[in-house]
Amino acid sequence: MVSVAHKADVARRAEASGFVSMGAATVDALRRHALPKGDVLTVAKIAGIQAAKLTSQIIPLCHPLPLHHVDVTFAVRDDGVAITATASTVGKTGVEMEALTAVSGAALTLFDMCKAVDKSMRISDIAVTLKEKDSVVTLGVSQSTPAPASATAPAAS
Repeated sequence: MVSVAHKADVARRAEASGFVSMGAATVDALRRHALPKGDVLTVAKIAGIQAAKLTSQIIPLCHPLPLHHVDVTFAVRDDGVAITATASTVGKTGVEMEALTAVSGAALTLFDMCKAVDKSMRISDIAVTLKEKDSVVTLGVSQSTPAPASATAPAAS
């Protein structure tokens, strides 16, 4: 694991998304809460949140982070379920791995809970969609992070 001891504690937020494609009959059963394994979206949300909390135990060399917030949301579409996960913390390293792991855990749970009725499902498009590093936190007070000198230097003529 690389050292992040030299980094300042910073407010961080990440968002990731993914998609589970499924047949129309499966989407219909999901909407009607008629799948054999129960309330798929509630279980998948809990699984995604739990996965985010366990990221450093699943991904080798990933720093354990004190997560301040994790959320997993779903958009049920006619061709499947879009998943979005957000994670935030104040720390020395980003939370994109936690957001990605939340999406992956939720997608795997959706797949598991629907596989008895749909053999055509596919998990796809898992990606980080947002990564923010808002401000340096000193003794509980946020301060703006100055832009790097290279970002503010005038272009050479």
